[in-house]
Amino acid sequence: MDGLKEELIASTRRTLAVSRKNARIYYVKPPVIIFGLLFPFVMFLAFAIGRGIEPALLTPRILGVTVLFTASSVGPLIAPWERMMKTYERLLTAPVSLWNIIVGDIISGFLFGLLIALVPLVLGLLFFDAVLISPLLLFFALLLAGLCFSALGSLMSALPTELPANVMMLANLVRFPLLFISGIFIPWEEMPNWVQLLAYLSPLTYAVDLFRWSFGEGNNFQPGVSCILLVLFTALFICWAKWAHQNGIKKMY
Repeated sequence: MDGLKEELIASTRRTLAVSRKNARIYYVKPPVIIFGLLFPFVMFLAFAIGRGIEPALLTPRILGVTVLFTASSVGPLIAPWERMMKTYERLLTAPVSLWNIIVGDIISGFLFGLLIALVPLVLGLLFFDAVLISPLLLFFALLLAGLCFSALGSLMSALPTELPANVMMLANLVRFPLLFISGIFIPWEEMPNWVQLLAYLSPLTYAVDLFRWSFGEGNNFQPGVSCILLVLFTALFICWAKWAHQNGIKKMY
């Protein structure tokens, strides 16, 4: 029993070491800053300005766009960048497991997403007159959404390539459709039936619905249902990422 406990503690330390390494190196990389910080704000404002949406109603939607892009921007950069710099092989031969690497990458994206999400949240509360009805629900919604989208970013980073641009292109090919089918720019009731069916397959749909619940807006799903589905999406992305990374390593090495 003591040996299992020591191994668990050692594994946790290795995972956190990977996360600290990622934070020091990749939080300030231009692709992360552009696609994770600037792009979601510019993208949302381009669609929000001139549409007559009340500023207070923008806050949960801005949170959805921000968490999606920020949490999923770190992961897609790490693996291809390290392959390009020839440090990925060193990491694979270090006394860390693939799980340590994947979970460490996910924690890095998760923390980055939470940190940046505080910006639109504070702005919405202070300047947009947004009224936060359930702080506890918002807290759990940010945790679940951040983990889910960070796991999605780790999954996309499994693409067997040494060019970060290739993975970032794949990431945008995945993230852009999610924006338009998840009720952010087009209200759920105004979407065609076939788009509503696709929206059920988007984790962003449930994240945005939780954010709207937190601010007292109308909703499409019960909070418990959205939380459970986000947990299931996260588990799916993590397991899929593990499988994809293993196959990518076999193809490249």
